[in-house]
Parts: sequence; C-alpha cells; structure tokens
Amino acid sequence: MSLIKDKINSENLPKHVAIIMDGNGRWAKSRGEERTFGHKNAINAVRNAINACNEINIPYLTLYTFSSENWNRPSEEVNTLMNLLVETLLLEAAEIFSKGLRMHVIGNLEKLPTLVREQLLRVVELTKENTKGNLVLAISYGSQNEILEAVKNISSDVKEGKVDVENIDEKLFENYLYTKDFPPVDLLIRTSGEIRISNFLLWQIAYAELQFLNVLWPDFTKDIFFQCILDYQNKERRYGLTGDQIQGQ
Repeated sequence: MSLIKDKINSENLPKHVAIIMDGNGRWAKSRGEERTFGHKNAINAVRNAINACNEINIPYLTLYTFSSENWNRPSEEVNTLMNLLVETLLLEAAEIFSKGLRMHVIGNLEKLPTLVREQLLRVVELTKENTKGNLVLAISYGSQNEILEAVKNISSDVKEGKVDVENIDEKLFENYLYTKDFPPVDLLIRTSGEIRISNFLLWQIAYAELQFLNVLWPDFTKDIFFQCILDYQNKERRYGLTGDQIQGQ
C-alpha cells in the first residue's frame, strides 16, 4: 500500500499524462556499463508508469519511446532499441490486454523496420476494443514534423475545396494531428534533470503542467509517479484567467 497514493484526490486527476523517459544512458554509465544496458533496465520503469496510471484510473498515458532525432544515434544503439521494443511488446502484450488497456502508436511508422512496425500494429489491433485506459507510444516521433505535416494536409484540403480558410481554427488544426482522438496533455513529466521539451507534443502541451525530475528513468517508481500527481493537484490551472476568476467559477 502506497501512503502517497492514498493522498491523491480521485476527483482531480489529469486526463492525459505524457512522459519523456530520459536518463537510460547516464544510469548505465554510472554503473560502468554501455548505454544499451540502461535501455534494457528501463522496462520496469515503463511498467511502473503504466501500472500507476491504471491503479488511479488516468485514461491516457503517452510515452516518448523513440524520437525522430534518435535515428541519428549510433547504429548499434538504434538496433538495440528496435530489438528491445519488439521483445518488450511480445512479453507485455498479454499484460497490456489483460489490464483492459488500448494501445496506440503515433509517429512516422514508415521509418521503422518492418518487424517492429508489424508487431506494433498487431498489439494495436489486439487491444482496439479495450476501454479501461489508453497507452500511447510515440515512436519515430517529432512534433515539428507532425505540425508541418498537418499544415501540408490542411493546405492540400484547402486547394481541393474541402476546407475553407476562414474555418481554420484550433479545433480543425487538431484534427490533422496524430493525437486528434486524444485529449490535450494535462501533465508532462521529464526524468533525468534535463529541463527541455525535446520536440515532444509541442501543440498538445500548450497548457500542461511541466515537472522535471532529478531521477534517471530506470529508477522511476510508482511512488514517484504518484508524487507527480499530488504536485499536479496542488497547482492552480488558470488557462490565461486570474486566480480570482478560477475561484469564482
């Protein structure tokens, strides 16, 4: 039983939490190991995040699994990450399904190796009827590319007469993003002590609370997640209004 979890107000939960899982390489280096050792030991942290969300009924969790910039890393590390992704999906698919979670994937999937893409889509298909929560994996994902693709697609639809320029607003734009079926991010967590967004969900985090943790990703626990939720609940989310206006609503 977690004493931190018991303090959480179930009436004031974020609908969508996103996590930048950072610090695997430094975690491994601190133990005299290669970076790939850190990636392999990060699976428990992923389980902790998923299980924590499931336990307190947060409906959407997005994990920054592999960025579009990560393709520029050494080929050995990229290959290890891709192989690890397939192995993890094979091991965890039954658990994800049994929890009633629906898995989604966002990003440029065409760049992924065929086996990785097929395995991802297999789990997406397997879980498509699940309704107890949503696990979103951002893979080969870059927010700037996502936004540019949305602009191109809107422009194309304007040319074809499908969209009137005067009708382009935030809601229409969001319908062209990978995340069109998801709520905006309420809480963004980044581990490892780095204080930056790294091209992750730039549009979607417009009004998110941001938490930067001095914890390396393999050391991430459920209690750390629950503490992030408590910290979130202690914030006043004003969306451009004053505190008095929020209190009067």
